[in-house]
Amino acid sequence: MENEKRNFDKEAATWDDSRRAKMAKDVADAISGEISLNRGMDVLDFGCGTGLLTLCLQPFIRSITGADSSRGMLEILERKIKDRKLSNVKTVIVDPDNGGELTGRFDLIASSMALHHVKDVPSLLDQFYRVTAPGGRLSIADLDPEEGQFHADNHQGVFHDGFAREDMRRMFAAAGYDDIKDRRATMVTKPAPGGPRSFGIFLMTGHKKGLTSHLIFRKPDDHRNPSCYAPSARMPALLIC
Repeated sequence: MENEKRNFDKEAATWDDSRRAKMAKDVADAISGEISLNRGMDVLDFGCGTGLLTLCLQPFIRSITGADSSRGMLEILERKIKDRKLSNVKTVIVDPDNGGELTGRFDLIASSMALHHVKDVPSLLDQFYRVTAPGGRLSIADLDPEEGQFHADNHQGVFHDGFAREDMRRMFAAAGYDDIKDRRATMVTKPAPGGPRSFGIFLMTGHKKGLTSHLIFRKPDDHRNPSCYAPSARMPALLIC
């Protein structure tokens, strides 16, 4: 594992590609498979980068804040917000590894492929819990354990070569979340030493105790998911609890 943080500003202009776009869509579909997104929800996308996941979730919720430590990445997202004339998306620069503190209150905190770049994950989960609204949810997508081959081309700033799900479950519980669940979100194929390799991406969700009128959970057999490629798609019918 590298001890030096990666400079994502230098990669921002060329970050978006078809592989990352598909992964963001798959993660958004996995999130919506666990939680019915609705227009009463305020969402935080931590480690949002150029906003690939942010913009997948945006059409289906009230507001979303993209948080990242890279000004360059946020500038790309801000350009997309301006070009699309979006009024419910904003950005904030924050780096918890260097003392940055999250603020606000969110019905859902989502993060995709960011935590393996964070040195102190338990402290970050404590911050997440503090800004999660009562009854709110945390959804983390990241790598299943691997041997560093996912970042074989650039291992700088990678502090965890994936996470064992049982370890992540313990960190969720220690932060205060309950009703912790995990599932496969997607598979990603990348070049690796010895030839292309597929890597598993999990989604883990947790719940903060309390009541909220915004979060409505799906029936187990309801597989209809919103797609970031169809922002005008109808929202699935909400369940009245």
